[in-house]
Amino acid sequence: MADPRTPCIIGVAQRTWRESEGGAPEPLDMWEHVCRQAAADSGGREVLAAADDLRVVYCQSWQYDDPPGRLAERLGLRPGNRAYSGMSGTSAQQFIQDAAVEILAGRRELAVVTGAEALATTRRLRKAGETPSWSFEPAERPPLPFEDPFHPSEIAHEVLHAYLWFAVFDVARRAHLGLSPDEHRRQLGELLAPMTKVAASNPNAWFPTERSVDEIITPSEDNRMVSYPYTKYMVAVMDVDMAAAVILTSEEKADELGVPRERRVYLRGWAKAKDPPYIAQREEMWRSAGMRAAGSEALSKAEVDVDDIAYFDLYSCFGSSVSFACDALGLSPSDGRPLTVTGGLPYHGGPGSNYMAHSVATMVERLREDPSALGVVSGVGMEMTNHAFAVYSTAPGTVEPPDAAAVQRRTEQAGVRPIADAAEGEAAITAYSVLHGRQGPLWGLAVCDLPDGSRCYARTDHDDTMAALEAEEWVGRSVVLSTQGNVNRFSA
Repeated sequence: MADPRTPCIIGVAQRTWRESEGGAPEPLDMWEHVCRQAAADSGGREVLAAADDLRVVYCQSWQYDDPPGRLAERLGLRPGNRAYSGMSGTSAQQFIQDAAVEILAGRRELAVVTGAEALATTRRLRKAGETPSWSFEPAERPPLPFEDPFHPSEIAHEVLHAYLWFAVFDVARRAHLGLSPDEHRRQLGELLAPMTKVAASNPNAWFPTERSVDEIITPSEDNRMVSYPYTKYMVAVMDVDMAAAVILTSEEKADELGVPRERRVYLRGWAKAKDPPYIAQREEMWRSAGMRAAGSEALSKAEVDVDDIAYFDLYSCFGSSVSFACDALGLSPSDGRPLTVTGGLPYHGGPGSNYMAHSVATMVERLREDPSALGVVSGVGMEMTNHAFAVYSTAPGTVEPPDAAAVQRRTEQAGVRPIADAAEGEAAITAYSVLHGRQGPLWGLAVCDLPDGSRCYARTDHDDTMAALEAEEWVGRSVVLSTQGNVNRFSA
């Protein structure tokens, strides 16, 4: 028999608004819609009336003066905790596990976690020369709530975009495995192509189109290079109109609300960890110590092994995030179990910081259909820095929060490299990428090991060098650095 305070998810909802439907309403309407749908999904009585904890994932589409307060008013919630997240791919799962701790301790009864983005709609409006005229705009626009500020050297070298960060990690992993550039590209296609098949059968997916390996990895007019080795079909799509909500409570409260047992899905184990915040700081750029620590802790707390898991939804903004998670969990490329239940961020769609709400909602639906199974979800934030893993099941078990400090200590054993802002002379490339525009390569980025043990960022805009970076393996190659202003340049 489950502990009466055992946290369980009782209701989920998600919706995708299509352009053919006129696009999305404002995010406040989207939040309200999915929250009410999640309450109805639970099968319980007066579910929202019991909510004393409301958590809203950060919305990029529109800034409100008081996002959770405005939503609480719409839903008619009683007083309680109100929270609004920062920007992170881990936000929704982090909210869920934080709420679970409060429920387990008896400090809260029922939590609602929700998020939405109308980025496709706002993009269409901008193209038409219009701007949204939505409600409760703040008097002053707040700054973007990044989890970590950018390093000054990253700003100087324009290392500011996720599609560049994750590509650099992928090249580092490729070199570590000893794969050729062509072998690696095909391996990435083989990793991602099965996700398109899942997306094709998901009515909520933004791009429900199955694609072959060659379609994904081959540059074309519709599939341009974004950042080597990634084409457009290999990167997360954020400009979508989507919302999702998750409702969780305790076992005893679920009984009180009349929630049928077959609607309940239990959070069995979870953990978070944080790698060094900047790319060049990672001692081993080909793997994530944080993923390994958080993933193993989540499985351990659930008292299961990775072989016991039937369903995965590994955060798939880019190939490296999936590959790093597989490495951390001990999943081989030939394992055969699908790595997503939604279709993944490039094909299902990655609505800002709220993808994991869709990941969890879809996992809940899958486990209700297959009640003997276990599922794992993972999330990634910023420069492959912040990590969250969780194990879900329709069967309750002993629930114990993770030892967060011990998990972080294990992560930090990997070590941290200092970053040098300026560097001259010889260095060795440890990872790199080439950033592309619509007309072709723009510039190449290298992370370089310096003789004193520190690292630096460096750039090149030499056409022949950029072509060679994409055709050959440059990890480990010696280059010559020179500093021009506050930017390091490298040459062969």
